[in-house]
Amino acid sequence: MSADLGRVSAHRPSLRPDILLSTPLLRGRATVHLVKDPVDGSCFAVGPREYFLISRLDGKRSTQDIEGEYAAEFGRRLGDAHWHRLLGLLGSRRLLAGAEPPPSAAPPAPTPPVSGNLLRGSVRLVADADASTGRLHDALRPALRAAVLLPLLVLCLVMEAVLAADVRALAHDTWWLFHRPVALVGVFTLLWLSTVGHELAHGVAARHVGGTVGEIGLRWRLPVAIMYCRVDNYRFLARRRHQLAVGAAGAFLNLLFLLPFALWRFALDPADPTHRVLSGLLLLGSLQALVNLLPLPPLDGYTMLGHALRVDDLAVESGRYLRLRMRDRGTAAAYPARARLLYSAYGIGSAVLVLALAASLVAAACLLFVP
Repeated sequence: MSADLGRVSAHRPSLRPDILLSTPLLRGRATVHLVKDPVDGSCFAVGPREYFLISRLDGKRSTQDIEGEYAAEFGRRLGDAHWHRLLGLLGSRRLLAGAEPPPSAAPPAPTPPVSGNLLRGSVRLVADADASTGRLHDALRPALRAAVLLPLLVLCLVMEAVLAADVRALAHDTWWLFHRPVALVGVFTLLWLSTVGHELAHGVAARHVGGTVGEIGLRWRLPVAIMYCRVDNYRFLARRRHQLAVGAAGAFLNLLFLLPFALWRFALDPADPTHRVLSGLLLLGSLQALVNLLPLPPLDGYTMLGHALRVDDLAVESGRYLRLRMRDRGTAAAYPARARLLYSAYGIGSAVLVLALAASLVAAACLLFVP
């Protein structure tokens, strides 16, 4: 961009085609849109009026055309000074088409595949996570259809209903399993493999709906080591159902993983020791999947709730609002009605949920120890 833009009414500026724009998100008392540069990963928030303008910078409409649309939407016209500020901001961030790449004396050093130390760290497992996930997605594409996935989902729900009806026996068998070290190691190995599938399922689901995968690796916090799959841009997907599908894919894979073991257990005599081992696997595996759907950070259920409600940082903003409400009710009342409702409901609901989980643990102990 030139330092002196002159009269901008005839300009037809264009945003870079790879720039990502989010749907409207509630953040605190404001509605914002996120703007992300996928090249350097930078991301910033703009208000609805700025988003209205930025989203129309397609190289076809002139700024005068956009001014007319803006006036019809917001009841006021823009002056050159406003365009100078907006285009200057986008130009300084190199978000406009034709922007020169940032100057650099040397190409950036590649990110090391291993970070951290022996007790806490991570290692990148593939050089190009997006391409690797893309190949996996292509192989699985025939199964990623509603005609296949919906019946499998129904089977998973039926399995969970049957297991819930037999939860007391499952709990006793799991307690028995914890006294059999060899069998217990085998069960936890299978559960660890299920977490691998969980993470890859997020990546495959993201690729299926137009997202990208930034990294696949192994993260450890000794004595625990788990796989991870970082999906870069699914919060910028336009359709809410696609965001929810990516978030739910991991738990769905966990339940699918259990289906053959459930059928095996149902075919065995309850007195068979293998039946008891499978009971432990099914109970622990079901907990692994279902707990991950709880709307508490950093679980997938919390991320899904944020996408469903179009809210950013729900837990943080709920806590901030509730603290403000206790200190200064007048200032808290300035929040929009939707924000007051959502933040109050989440703050109270999450507290109730935590108490319910604690009560469930007590009930589980009773199932194990009370004859």
